[in-house]
Amino acid sequence: MRPIWKERPAPAYQAVKAVVLGGFALAIIVPIMVVVSTSLASDADIIEAGGYVLWPSHPTLKAYDTLFSGGLMARAIGVSLFVTVIGTAIALCTTIALAYATSRPVLFGRPVLLLVLFTLLFAPGIIPMFLVVKQLGLIDSLWSLILPGALGAFNFVVMRTFFMNVPAEILESARIDGASDFTILRRIVMPLSKAVIAVVGLFYAVGFWNAFFNALLYLNDTSKWPVQVILRTYVLQGKSLSADQLGVTPPPQPQSLQMAVVVVALVPIAMVYPFLQRHFTKGVITGAVKG
Repeated sequence: MRPIWKERPAPAYQAVKAVVLGGFALAIIVPIMVVVSTSLASDADIIEAGGYVLWPSHPTLKAYDTLFSGGLMARAIGVSLFVTVIGTAIALCTTIALAYATSRPVLFGRPVLLLVLFTLLFAPGIIPMFLVVKQLGLIDSLWSLILPGALGAFNFVVMRTFFMNVPAEILESARIDGASDFTILRRIVMPLSKAVIAVVGLFYAVGFWNAFFNALLYLNDTSKWPVQVILRTYVLQGKSLSADQLGVTPPPQPQSLQMAVVVVALVPIAMVYPFLQRHFTKGVITGAVKG
């Protein structure tokens, strides 16, 4: 007798499943189509549709040309790219160094590990963080968006667990051959840990790209706003970008500009994921389950 899970489903069950899955697919695809189509719609399409467009009859890149013409949005994209690239590089360096040091019993392991885990359990809060950033003179500086996130306790735990699974015999052999800890980390541990480094790097990059609350707290100069603050201010709160802020006259329809801002905020970080997808399962599972 065949197990019940190997039996062919009834036609009615297959039809219901197809309808439910199709409904979920449409609930995801249609909003994305509306966002992309409206960002590509001409002024006449938006006026004719009375707002948002599902399929533009006269597609144009006018909204994107406006955003990248050198105004507020163009500067915001540059700020977000700078914060994401530099912040991810600094965060990866600090996380790799600390994870390796605390994963080796011969180095300073337990006290530093407990200190980092303490920050994971007891977050400092908004006001103490603001006072620290202010005392360091980072107010109105892009470093206020980078340095407070230069080490994530969760990412540190995942990477340290992965490093602890590197066979100790390999590391001892390298040490007998005269290799220093820096050489072991650079030439043995890091090549064996590409998966977790790629995944943790993706976590940091997504965090820096999507962060907006630190910018609201620490940045008073609007010329230093990242993309996510523009998205929050002019899309979620419904404010309009003026011609002076955009650097062009006359500006396109507000709906087209808002949807173009949404696309610009989503696409760059989404494009990173396919390149790291093959490392994702191995890096997360191996680094999170054991230890």
